[in-house]
Amino acid sequence: MDEEYDVIVLGTGLKECILSGLLSVDGLKVLHMDRNDYYGGESTSLNLNQLWKRFKGSDSPPAELGASRDYNVDMIPKACLFMMANGALVRVLIHTSVTKYLNFKAVDGSFVYNKGKIHKVPATDVEALKSPLMGLFEKRRARKFFIYVQDYDDNDPKSHEGLDLTKVPARDVLSKKYGLDDNTIDFIGHALALYRDDKYLDQPAVDFIKKVKLYAESLARFAGGSPYIYPLYGLGELPQAFARLSAVYGGTYMLNKPECKVEFQDGKVFGVTSEGETAKCKKVVCDPSYLPDKVKKVGKVARAICIMSHPIPNTNDAHSTQVILPQKQLGRKSDMYLFCCSYSHNVAPKGKYIAFVTTEAETDSPEQELKPGIELLGPVDQIFFDAYDRYEPTNQGAEDHCFISTSYDATTHFETTVQDVIAMYSQITGKTLDLSVDLSAASASNEE
Repeated sequence: MDEEYDVIVLGTGLKECILSGLLSVDGLKVLHMDRNDYYGGESTSLNLNQLWKRFKGSDSPPAELGASRDYNVDMIPKACLFMMANGALVRVLIHTSVTKYLNFKAVDGSFVYNKGKIHKVPATDVEALKSPLMGLFEKRRARKFFIYVQDYDDNDPKSHEGLDLTKVPARDVLSKKYGLDDNTIDFIGHALALYRDDKYLDQPAVDFIKKVKLYAESLARFAGGSPYIYPLYGLGELPQAFARLSAVYGGTYMLNKPECKVEFQDGKVFGVTSEGETAKCKKVVCDPSYLPDKVKKVGKVARAICIMSHPIPNTNDAHSTQVILPQKQLGRKSDMYLFCCSYSHNVAPKGKYIAFVTTEAETDSPEQELKPGIELLGPVDQIFFDAYDRYEPTNQGAEDHCFISTSYDATTHFETTVQDVIAMYSQITGKTLDLSVDLSAASASNEE
């Protein structure tokens, strides 16, 4: 402990472990500490006995649920996280070679809730013509839009069709140029571009178009039912994989370190004290729980974790799937997310499925808020409710040299998580993370 480090990372959540790995690869001397005696923090995975003890107060679940060791139930506050096959997290995985420590499998289906029913998300011109989400004339308009997205190239002005997407708002592209109705705009914006609200409609369209293109390209990469991949044995494997990466590049890990008090001098961090010893450092990276006086509450996430004996109805018997319920469909301010995984991803015994329902809490009755999503699941063997606060940092890292991650939001995909990691990396190092990688490695990760 009595050494000096470039960076001390506190907490072994996913964001902290990714940053620990990236900074170690960069050649920085990193000490990584956690008050817990296990990796993952809130990003860990629990077996059935641990799950039962956390939510029911005992470690004796019913025998009919199967062996405890066959369960790997993710505790990350996003309920479950997906990653786009062409997306930012996959690029980070390949950039750092963490793929050697993990095995992934494609998620079977991607669906959207619309007018009381679950539908497959159409992402190409061909799928648009087949989708029951739209009438005949709307299908033709949507097909033209998807062709525009597929052909769009930043560096080819001809593909822009006279539109300057850095100035034209997304609403004008969707409504004026292609004449799409509000219903179509709703599922494109929320289930393909993965926006959490409708603010994007009045912003320049370039990011929106790129997000829809990313979805379609990721879908094509696997030629399957969804653009997502998911780690075998659950998301708890991810923090450990980045921890291994950090160790390979000289990072030091210390678990079960109580207190972990961040020390300041003249308003700047100079070390971390635990058990009477102080490790000196130039910078600290941590989750909000380690510096509660430098964060503010910005919301609350409500979630339900369900054990079932069947897949989500109306998803073509998919063993793993995401369903997005756009805010307008529920009369809410924020979207709701369903995710189901099963024994096919080694997270439950054969014949069992784990479903997660999450949303940004808007009332003091999260169980009631989650009802529209839970009703889509069909019969449930066991259900666990949970709610937790979301925090954002209030400090200036450039001034006190403390870099605090934001709490995970309610989304079931990795894009917002990695955006925070990339932004923090730039703040910590003053560099932009280069994610120009050979994505063929992402295709290989689909092999079982």
